[in-house]
Amino acid sequence: MSGAQSARAAGTLPNIVFILADDLGYADLSCYGRRDFTTPNIDRLAAGGLRFTQAYANSAVCSATRIALITGRYQYRLAAGLEEPLASPARHLGLPPEHPTLPSLLKKVGYGTTLIGKWHLGWLPDFGPLKSGYDHFWGFRGGAIDYFTHKSEPAATDTEDLWDGDVKIHRAGYMTDLLGDRAVSVIADYARAQQPFFVSLHFNAPHWPWEAPGDEAESQRITSLHDFDGGSQATYARMVKQMDMQVGRVLNALDSAGVANDTIVIFTSDNGGERFADTWPFTGKKTELLEGGLRIPAVVRWPGHIRAGITEQVAISMDWMPTLLAAASGHPDPAYPPDGMSLLPVLTQNAAPVARRLFWRYKSNAQRAMREGDMKWLKIADNTFLFNVVADPLERANLKGRQPEVYRRLVAAYEDWNARMLPEIAESNSHHFTGAELADHYGSKAK
Repeated sequence: MSGAQSARAAGTLPNIVFILADDLGYADLSCYGRRDFTTPNIDRLAAGGLRFTQAYANSAVCSATRIALITGRYQYRLAAGLEEPLASPARHLGLPPEHPTLPSLLKKVGYGTTLIGKWHLGWLPDFGPLKSGYDHFWGFRGGAIDYFTHKSEPAATDTEDLWDGDVKIHRAGYMTDLLGDRAVSVIADYARAQQPFFVSLHFNAPHWPWEAPGDEAESQRITSLHDFDGGSQATYARMVKQMDMQVGRVLNALDSAGVANDTIVIFTSDNGGERFADTWPFTGKKTELLEGGLRIPAVVRWPGHIRAGITEQVAISMDWMPTLLAAASGHPDPAYPPDGMSLLPVLTQNAAPVARRLFWRYKSNAQRAMREGDMKWLKIADNTFLFNVVADPLERANLKGRQPEVYRRLVAAYEDWNARMLPEIAESNSHHFTGAELADHYGSKAK
């Protein structure tokens, strides 16, 4: 009997806590190999659940992956998914409120839904979490904020980006801790109400600016959130460890509320690591379609339903939507079929790994990539490669001369897939299309 069938038979639905780190590298957790610091709470989650060794982000940058995560579909089907990352409010682009989402579909089967932390899928008044399926929102709307001032521009006085619903608020404190506080409170509230819940806890850690607890004086000195000359490995370690501590508080809150055994907890990242991240054994970082820019940690725990261990199943961010809907006895909207696949058989039935075909593109350096089985085709500017990313995770041995038939097959598959996606944003930028114009111009492909 599957986990979803067991839940239906018992007349209960599993709670879901989805924890998303920002720019966390594949090996930035001690359970994935980080050696200079430990992450005991996420390690505890991994020890009691299933750890993926071949999990991918839908994009090498933030908002594009988040669109895929919430829709279960390639981000390139939506105009907002082409920005990579989402542009300024002046572009009037965002996740269309009418598009079905994981929280909106879970609401249909009785879930309470809350987003805590980063949104970055469009600005008010046209876009927002409350317009896309979340009952409650407490967090920030843009791509990055200062951890102490909560501003998107350090020198500006009017850029504080902290919200309770659609109301701008002010709170003192280190952002990672504030998000942990809110998550603990929300879980307790849902547990008291005895309502199945979906809590998305989207940290900004360890995204720049690189500020750890106690670095408030540093936040007063920086003039740009990018902070390219700031930070250090020691600062980064403290940021990740503080996030791990808050994850521990969330796990303890589930225990205290008596709902841990009835809750699916997922921890993952939105893309590969940035400047101080550890991406071993892969090459590349955020914004690159090398494995280090795409490969991410992913851990899932559901006591009594998911075996503890490690899986080599290839997975991608957009898989979580159909997976969690299946676990919750929900269904995708038939007008928007998922591009991701349900991982539930792998999670709850110990099913053998399924071979996948996955596709990526990124406008920087005209990067293109696809994976089929163990093989990966990669294009960076005018350079093309064929790698076996299982045998050669560093992507050093270009096999396109030795296996020309595989190379041609993957190129053809990519071209066929790409023809069914929206054109790249470089074309739309040159015409200065608005989001509405893009949707109208390319609407037939968006389905």
